[in-house]
Amino acid sequence: MVEKQPGNVLRTEDLGMVFQGPEGVIRLFQDINLAIDSGETLAILGASGSGKSTLLGLLAGLDVPTEGRVHVGDSELTALDEDQRARVRGEQIGFVFQAFHLLGGLTALENVMMPLELADRPDAEGAARRALERVGLQDRTGHYPKQLSGGEQQRVAIARAFVTAPRLLFADEPTGNLDRATGERIQDLLFELNRAQGTTLIVVTHDPALARRCQRVLHLDGGQLVAA
Repeated sequence: MVEKQPGNVLRTEDLGMVFQGPEGVIRLFQDINLAIDSGETLAILGASGSGKSTLLGLLAGLDVPTEGRVHVGDSELTALDEDQRARVRGEQIGFVFQAFHLLGGLTALENVMMPLELADRPDAEGAARRALERVGLQDRTGHYPKQLSGGEQQRVAIARAFVTAPRLLFADEPTGNLDRATGERIQDLLFELNRAQGTTLIVVTHDPALARRCQRVLHLDGGQLVAA
């Protein structure tokens, strides 16, 4: 078990996940004890099917583990119901996914405004415009996702993730759908905003080059997190 420390922004205790498969019980991982400090950058590497994305979902409170506990700040996510977990995510957590997950019927500006409007935050439009300017898309605010390149869509997703100034940002294969040059620019942007806002960044990836840019690298292997 990992003891709580003053600088911890996320902590797990004996985390495990078990599924009932057609041929019996499948244990994806077990006894994961992890502590992440505020402002830290952490990469979680693992082969396809190792459970990286499932682990990220548990850390973010998108799913509930079958064993153990997850703490974000002073909140124990595993003791909360879905509405309470959603409130913690809205207040403290941002997400960047491989598939962008932009709403096709909304403009770039409206996509970035959405989390602010859901939280009843004042000046949602002004904050969203500033966020898009920071990622170099001030001239694309009125464009819809289908009118943007893959790299531009991911920059909109990054602006949406950072616009709420989250304590924690989870990035799940953030460059997986991009060519190498565009992917490197997206990496630069993620780490630049991480430094500027002091956000804790947790990256799930199979890309060793991306992982090396983080302060700490862990491998999910055989159901355990081990140091690189």
